[in-house]
Amino acid sequence: MAAALLQALCLVAVIEGLFLFAAPGLWRRTMEQLLTRPDAMLRRLGAAVLAAGLVSLWLLRYG
Repeated sequence: MAAALLQALCLVAVIEGLFLFAAPGLWRRTMEQLLTRPDAMLRRLGAAVLAAGLVSLWLLRYG
């Protein structure tokens, strides 16, 4: 279980690094836009991404 969690965290780092490497300007503009959004909107976005990730993980494991 711990190894799988570490592998998942490493994959997140790889994907984040890929975005920064491939399109730093787009990444910067996106982050600047997110800074202007209200907390409630960011919270809803975070909840949606969290739910999508959990559903995807469940489907990969049991679907």
